[in-house]
Amino acid sequence: MKRQAGFLCPLFSVPGNQGIGDLGKKTERMIDRIAEAGFKMWQILPIQMTGSSHSPYQSLSSYAGDPIYINIDHLAEMGLITQSSVVNCNKFKDFVDYKEVRAFKEKYFKRAYRAFKKNFYQYRSDFEAFTKKAFWLEEWTVFQLFDSMHPDQTWDQWEPWQKHWVQSHNDSMLTSYSDEMMYIKFLQFIFYRQWDHIVQYAHEKGLQIVGDVPFYVDHHSMDVWANQQDFCLDEQGQPTFVAGCPPDYFSADGQRWGMPIYNFEAQKKNGYRFWMQRMSWMQMCFDVVRIDHFRAFDTYWRIPVSCPTAVEGDWIEAPGKDILAKLISKYPKECWIAEDLGEIRPEVLELEKQFGIYGMNVLLFQMESKELRRSMLKDQVVYTGTHDNITLEQAYQTYSYNKKVRLRRFFKTRGYDHRGFHDLVCHYALDGKADVIILPVWDICGYKETARINFPGTINEKNWTWKLKNLKQIEKDMDKVKAWIQQAER
Repeated sequence: MKRQAGFLCPLFSVPGNQGIGDLGKKTERMIDRIAEAGFKMWQILPIQMTGSSHSPYQSLSSYAGDPIYINIDHLAEMGLITQSSVVNCNKFKDFVDYKEVRAFKEKYFKRAYRAFKKNFYQYRSDFEAFTKKAFWLEEWTVFQLFDSMHPDQTWDQWEPWQKHWVQSHNDSMLTSYSDEMMYIKFLQFIFYRQWDHIVQYAHEKGLQIVGDVPFYVDHHSMDVWANQQDFCLDEQGQPTFVAGCPPDYFSADGQRWGMPIYNFEAQKKNGYRFWMQRMSWMQMCFDVVRIDHFRAFDTYWRIPVSCPTAVEGDWIEAPGKDILAKLISKYPKECWIAEDLGEIRPEVLELEKQFGIYGMNVLLFQMESKELRRSMLKDQVVYTGTHDNITLEQAYQTYSYNKKVRLRRFFKTRGYDHRGFHDLVCHYALDGKADVIILPVWDICGYKETARINFPGTINEKNWTWKLKNLKQIEKDMDKVKAWIQQAER
């Protein structure tokens, strides 16, 4: 990768008139501001359909976009609703109320769908082109239809013909649901129409979009339901083993994520089709892909489903070299970032080196003088922090007086005398030798605990909800960073 700077901000955190950052004009203005400041990359979090936790890393599909990001004003521009009928929803709130926003937008979606059907001849060509490209659309449509019939059940509790619909394709049972299925397809058509526009707009401004791909997928997802043979499941469709991390310094019980383990033997027989299809769609959607929990391509922690914690488990070697070799051979121009944080084996770094994949480093974890001196390598993507961590200013408040003095002395001897701790770290990072530096918006602006995105391992009503009220909040700070990016020749 070239020497450049990236900007980290989830799409839901972008200012928006309709309760959430979405695929509308406000996001175009955000892109303008990111590009004007000199950033060449914008990293967002996954934008696929989420479940009740609203976590973008716990989705119902690796493919289906979340309709909550559809912009209503663009529906009016398409002639599907009248602009005069569009009102605002929580325009100036600094958090997302997912339930309220979904209910607010659904009314417009239904109205737009009626107009879409009435004037289908206008959209037929584009719609049919999308359905042809979206190879996953039929399975997603059926999965979501069945899911709506069983709102309190996972797919392994559905009726047998629904559980195994992919194997039987019993379409005769679906004839009475044609309108509901068309509506589901309509939402995906609109979502990706708007997403493609945003990506094109970003490219015109010289900005690449960085997307995230979680290594594992949720049990209750189209991915597992449609590819049951590719996962370790029993005859009832329930996981026999689940994913997680073993006990460590941060967690005495480890982390039990509950996601099913891959059946790599079965995947090998079909040429790792699941991975090939999944990454093919990501390659179409994003310019750069960050693979979350990349270390599992080397070894993964396998937990018996009977174990309520992650204490019991085994490290199992994964065929990561075989999978990555097939992916890289088919998508040689794809740029990847490996989330390789935590304790990892040297073999993980060897995989990255072999396939030319950049690893990660987080300066927030290096806040001692000795570690900061050796914290950045050239072939690396360096972050000041991520969506899973506290902000720089929040961390600074927890440091002892002596640690604060040591850190400020470290930065001052290198020519950085900013008053704000976040400014010291961001400026230092941009001047570093790493090819790619990615700065989260909350660290650029010096926000504290109110801007934290996620508390890992918890179900928290504040997780995944923080958003900017308006672009004025970041104007001054973006001008400041623009000068630093220019000075650093990024």
